[in-house]
Amino acid sequence: MDIMRFGFTTYRWAILLSIVLLSGCATSYVDGSTKEISPSQFNKPEPLHPVQALFEFQSDGTANDAATNFLKAQVIEQIKLSGLFSEVSEEPAQGGALLSITLNNIAVTDEAYSKGFVTGLTFGLAGSQVTDGYICTASYVHDTSSAPIEKRARHAIHTTLGNSSAPSNATKAENVEQAVTLMTRQVVSNVLNDLSYDPAFK
Repeated sequence: MDIMRFGFTTYRWAILLSIVLLSGCATSYVDGSTKEISPSQFNKPEPLHPVQALFEFQSDGTANDAATNFLKAQVIEQIKLSGLFSEVSEEPAQGGALLSITLNNIAVTDEAYSKGFVTGLTFGLAGSQVTDGYICTASYVHDTSSAPIEKRARHAIHTTLGNSSAPSNATKAENVEQAVTLMTRQVVSNVLNDLSYDPAFK
């Protein structure tokens, strides 16, 4: 089953898997509150500098190697296409610039909803819908002596079971893989955009 490729081990996916096996197929939807931002809208520094780029996927704050391996090439390529750096490599960069992006898959609760995690939706483990939240954090340092710049953005994937109605303000995905890759691209574009407009970014 597709969800197992990502190594999700949280109770949400364990419950989801057991229900799917008993009742039938599941449908994934990418929340519509976080929109993708085109690199053309980023504020490009002048001059550009090389950067070392690192990526890690986490499940409830714990490193998830399977999901990291699945998404790392996509995220590194997105950083390369951002136009924010002269060169992007996973090896140390000349000058010491380092961009670290972490995507943490967390439980979404009513408390998180009340704090505005995602607007316009009822979510959490309720009835035949499961929602996983994601916090993307970008941490950037220009060199070894500079203070880090940190930007965060949030996203969500909703999974419905059986004949459950589709959530509003969401994009239906063909499968879990497509939902995860789309969600990742959208949320990473937001932290890169925010980073580009930080006065300390260079």
